Amino acid sequence: MVIDVPGMGMEMAEQPVFLLGEGLNALEPAAFETEAEFQALLARHPRILDFGSLADGRPLRLVLVAREMRVPTSNESGSTYWLDHLFVDADGVPTLVEVKRAADTRIRREVVGQMLDYAANGARYWPAALLQRTFEETCAVDGRPLEDAYQELLHGQSPEEFWATVEERLAAGRMRLLFVADRIPLELRAIVEFLNRQLRQTDVYAVELTQYRGSGDHRVLVPRVHGEVATANKTQSRSGQTGRKWTRADMDAALQSRNPDQRQVALALLDHAEAAGRPVGNGAAYPSFSVYFPAFGREVPVWTLSLREDPAKDDLAFSFGSITHHLGSEATSTFADALPAVGGLQQKLVAQRTKGFKGWPAVSLAALAGDPEAVRQVLAAIEQLMRHGSA
Repeated sequence: MVIDVPGMGMEMAEQPVFLLGEGLNALEPAAFETEAEFQALLARHPRILDFGSLADGRPLRLVLVAREMRVPTSNESGSTYWLDHLFVDADGVPTLVEVKRAADTRIRREVVGQMLDYAANGARYWPAALLQRTFEETCAVDGRPLEDAYQELLHGQSPEEFWATVEERLAAGRMRLLFVADRIPLELRAIVEFLNRQLRQTDVYAVELTQYRGSGDHRVLVPRVHGEVATANKTQSRSGQTGRKWTRADMDAALQSRNPDQRQVALALLDHAEAAGRPVGNGAAYPSFSVYFPAFGREVPVWTLSLREDPAKDDLAFSFGSITHHLGSEATSTFADALPAVGGLQQKLVAQRTKGFKGWPAVSLAALAGDPEAVRQVLAAIEQLMRHGSA
C-alpha cells in the first residue's frame, strides 16, 4: 500500500520508480492494455487487494470465488448482470470487485450504480449452495485442489457451514465493495468516501493500482487504497454485532409480539427443527434461524425462518439451490410439489422449476398461518425429503 506524502500532488504518479540491483533500472508508469488483462491479474494475484485484517487480527487473505460472477435480478428472470470478481475471506465476508481502466468514462459515476445493483441482487439471489458450487468449479478450472483452497477458509468448519455463513453475511449486508482502476477520479473517490460513511454494514473502497514496467520482465504494482478512514470510524460501532448468532431464546422472545396464529406456525417449525435437524442462528440484523437436515451423510440447509422488524414481512424461505445441489433435481421437484399452495408460493415454485431450482423462494408466515393445513404440509414435505436423503 502506498501512503500519501503530505505536500506531494497527483503529478507524482507520472514519475518513475527505480529498481536497484546490479545497476539502476528505471520503471516507467505503464497503462494496462486491456480491461481483460487487468481482470486476469487480480484473479491470479488477489493478494494485491489484501489490505486490512480479519476480525481476530489475522491478515486478510482474499480467495477467488469466481471471475465474471452471474448476478440474477429476480427468481423468475435470467441472469442479466456480471460482476467482474467475487472473492471471500476466512470470516465469510464476501468482496465484490469491479475493474475499470481510467480510459473508460464509466469509472466516474456509472460504475457506482452497477456495483450497488450487484450488491443488492447478490444478497438476495446467491444461496450458499450456488456459492459453494461456483467456488469449487473455479478451483477445478484453475487446477487448484479443493483441500488446498479450503485450508485457507474453513478453520474447523464444514464447507456447508462456511458457505451458509457467507450467505448470512450477504443477507445482513456484511460485504466489501471494491472499485479497482489504474487511476481513481476525484468524483469516484468522493462517492466512495460518502458511501463508506453512510453504509453501516458494508465497507466501500476505491483501489488505485498503478503499474510500472522496466526492461525485461521487471514490473511493479503499487496499490493505493481510498476509504479506509471512513471504515475505521465505523468499525467500533459495528464491532458489537460481529459474529452475532441468534438463539432459540431470541426467536421465542421475538415471537411474543406476533399474533397467536403466526407464533404457532413459527414454534411448530422451530420445534420440528430441534427434534429432527440442526437449527443454526444466523448473523442477520433481525432474528433468523437456518435449519440443516441430514442427507447422504451430510447436513443440507433446507429452510430459513426470518422475523423482520415488520411482522407482516416475517417469512419462511427454502434453500432450493442447496437442496438441488445435495439431493438432485428429482428430489427437489418432489419436495416442491409437496409444499402448500399459499401466499403465491406455488407461482414462485413454477418459476423455479424453469430455472432448475436454484433460487430461494419464500412464503410469509401470515400466509402459512391463514391455512390450517399449510404447516402440516411443509413439515410432511421436509420429512419426505429426509427419507429420500437417508435412502
